[in-house]
Amino acid sequence: MPGEGKVRVGFIGSGGNARHHMGNVLKLSEFEIVALNDPNSAMIAQAKRDYPALESVPAFADYRDMLGSVEMDAVEISTPHTLHYQQVMDSLDRGLHVLCEKPLVCSVAHAREVIAKRDATGKVCMVSYQRHFQPEFRYIREKIASGEFGAVTFVSALQCQGWKRGTAGSWRQDPALSGGGQLNDSGSHLLDIILWITGLHVSKVSAFIDNCGTPVDINSALSITFKNGAQGNVSVVGDSAAGWHEDVTIWCERGVFFMRNGKLQVCDQRGNRYTFDSMPGGSTPDRNFLDAIQGRDTVQSPFECGLRVIELTESAWKSAAQGGAVVEVA
Repeated sequence: MPGEGKVRVGFIGSGGNARHHMGNVLKLSEFEIVALNDPNSAMIAQAKRDYPALESVPAFADYRDMLGSVEMDAVEISTPHTLHYQQVMDSLDRGLHVLCEKPLVCSVAHAREVIAKRDATGKVCMVSYQRHFQPEFRYIREKIASGEFGAVTFVSALQCQGWKRGTAGSWRQDPALSGGGQLNDSGSHLLDIILWITGLHVSKVSAFIDNCGTPVDINSALSITFKNGAQGNVSVVGDSAAGWHEDVTIWCERGVFFMRNGKLQVCDQRGNRYTFDSMPGGSTPDRNFLDAIQGRDTVQSPFECGLRVIELTESAWKSAAQGGAVVEVA
């Protein structure tokens, strides 16, 4: 809607993650927050305390009342995972652009439906995978896509955190709301960034999962074969006492990329290593969402990224349920 003034956005969900997005949106003068939703009034009250500019913004316990009562152009969705599907579909039915937190949805069938709805409505839709806007990951993606390092041959990734302890008693360990455990939560970021920076598509997966006495997956071990013949393994450890740690290593025919807790090291084919303590640039999903709506940029984390992730996640769950049997990924 170039030239038509500010993009009016409503928030479906006003919890901590949503409030982070609100802060990003309020920094963008072409955005205007026009409505808030959360079934928990304390979350709305906290949002208004955090951001006094929102004090007079109307608030709703039911997002459907918000969609039916306030004129807006877009929504940002930050709610429990299994709610995303219907909220995305309802928002698109109202003719709104949609930014949805990860995971996009909790089944492959739902992912295909929201993509079809997006295509039918022609709206700007994206998943909030913020790593797509981190300069280190963008650098790796560009180098791999250029062919300078040759084809990807192997991927290894580890993510660990005290997820089991930190989410105890919350909706994240309730399958009816979370759709799954850490693999479907912070693990979604890990799976996404591997697929996005390499451009690879998964062919087969074998997985072993331990719920560690909870209703959802906590520790996951995935062995992967990609369609180009590359191999990979992904480890997600949710009961770690070590706190947050993440390693992503991408081996190519002519070099290796090492990402250790956000720090990048590149090794060329002669064995020379180059360390990047910090890289300039970077942005946010909210900025890209605005720019895409205004026609200044393309969507950098489209719904297809959510589809790729849930394809792998759903197949891993299926494999684990069959004792680690190899499952072909659609």
